[in-house]
Amino acid sequence: MAINLELPKKFDSTVERTHLAAEHIFRPISRKYDKAEHEYPVELDDLAKLAKQGRGSEKSADASSGDDGPSVNGANMRGLISALEMSWGDVGLLLSIPGQGLGNAAIAAVANPEQLERFSDVWAAMAITEPSFGSDSAAVSTTATRDGDDYLINGEKIFVTAGSRADHVVVWATIDKSVGRAAIKSFVVPMTTEGVSVARLEHKLGIKASDTAVIRFENARVPADNLLGSPEIDTKKAFGGVMQTFDNTRPVVAAMAIGLGRAALEELRRMLEEAGHEIDYDRTAASQHATVAEFIRLESEWEASWLHTLRAAWMADNKQPNSTEASMSKAKAGRTVTEITNKAVEIGATAGFSETSLLEKWARDSKILDIFEGTQQIQQLIIARRVLGKSSADLR
Repeated sequence: MAINLELPKKFDSTVERTHLAAEHIFRPISRKYDKAEHEYPVELDDLAKLAKQGRGSEKSADASSGDDGPSVNGANMRGLISALEMSWGDVGLLLSIPGQGLGNAAIAAVANPEQLERFSDVWAAMAITEPSFGSDSAAVSTTATRDGDDYLINGEKIFVTAGSRADHVVVWATIDKSVGRAAIKSFVVPMTTEGVSVARLEHKLGIKASDTAVIRFENARVPADNLLGSPEIDTKKAFGGVMQTFDNTRPVVAAMAIGLGRAALEELRRMLEEAGHEIDYDRTAASQHATVAEFIRLESEWEASWLHTLRAAWMADNKQPNSTEASMSKAKAGRTVTEITNKAVEIGATAGFSETSLLEKWARDSKILDIFEGTQQIQQLIIARRVLGKSSADLR
């Protein structure tokens, strides 16, 4: 099977709908909620209802469409496109849409059919990171202890996106510390569960429209069938089941970076043309104004990011292992968006550093896209292990 780089027509409505939402809902309130950190964007409630209706029609379209040929463009590709277009409007607001949390991607990645149905209408945050570790997911110390037909969860999670707003949270916990990473499982926990509490909300550099919470679990009792995937400890498979979540979410985060990067490039192009610097693709970059040459370079890096991400999502839709490609897309897009937004601020000078435009906000928002779902360094480590055929024990 070969990937077709031209998106199928069945996605046209997704592109149009999500871009209109980004342009007419997100952009007008972007600065408002950047300044009103922790205030819930009520304008998103109606958007969430429309998104839910749209997902139903999209599933029908995916099931009936025959324009894919021998390969498939499905939920992963559609999610990628939606994230890209809406992040063109505002990344923080995208992360605040009810029903579209990072935990929902985890459920989609590893839940069984019964769980997919049962959790189809939840808004799920994702709780992985703890005070004792950052990107080393294998260091999870939150415990899930079997008690009859339930599990008791104990521990603390930090940097939980939408942690105070979502109605459920997907928690990574170990069911047996002595076994190591193979015992790490993910659990869907209702936020109304006794013993679950939001300890505090973080004040952040960027994506201020999105809440980021610290959540504590003190003997939080959840049914055993809320464990995603197999409850068995398979030391040969390690914790590949829960890690599969990242194969789905990393390309989505890369798409967020690509959407934000496109917004910054468009504004940078406008500033250059307004200053009288025409971008001529028929001439070599070296023969044009220095800022034009820099723009062309950044645009080519952006295009490479998009192609990396397109490939990772396509592989997921076609049931091909994509861990390496997912990390490549995340690493490339995360690094590129920070470079683009910072360069736009630099070239924009006074306008770029002030609040007269969104450039300085985009520069602040972009940094998290190079950090969460695995930092730049972690992605490069994962890629190196895969390329060299090394294990995590061999290459740290």
